[in-house]
Amino acid sequence: MKFEYVLLALIAGRPRSGFDLGRWVESEGQFLRSRAHHSQIYRLLGRMTADGWVAFDVDPREGRPDAKVYRLTPRGREVLWEWVRSPYEPTSRFQDPDFLARFAFTAPLDRQAAIELIDTELAYRRAQIARNRDRDRTLRFEGQPPEMDRELAQEVFDELHAYGSSAVDTWVDWLEGMRHRLEHHRTPDTERGDSPA
Repeated sequence: MKFEYVLLALIAGRPRSGFDLGRWVESEGQFLRSRAHHSQIYRLLGRMTADGWVAFDVDPREGRPDAKVYRLTPRGREVLWEWVRSPYEPTSRFQDPDFLARFAFTAPLDRQAAIELIDTELAYRRAQIARNRDRDRTLRFEGQPPEMDRELAQEVFDELHAYGSSAVDTWVDWLEGMRHRLEHHRTPDTERGDSPA
């Protein structure tokens, strides 16, 4: 996942300064990215400005440096839609930041694209479960150091498998529930009885 897409989606929601973006990443965005230095954010904003994705206005601040407040351009909107609707390739690890970021920003923009994203992730996880759930997990040892407790090693690996299986099952349940919510989500127009545009 390219981090600039996350920044672009955030700016699409409302104009933000680089400082605002950094603060979001450190708080609400922790599940998408573990850490992003402010210098990286400003570097990406410079590139996004040069590429025509965003433009900025200078917000004068009394007693502090002026702030550049970035807003989405028509080109940035096109790029955002391309990302939201681009093919998704699941990774071997579930709850990958690429899926989480794409889903978080795709769902409010294009519900059908979000459902397709979930369907892709669900198909991959179900196939992964089918391949791995009941496989032979017996550890085989050869030439191990005498200190190695083979029985404990097997027990630890079995417990890790049980924990991983439970976590993947919880993830699949969450995906199925979220898919159901997206399919049955009522927009303000449908609640009033208006036909969708």
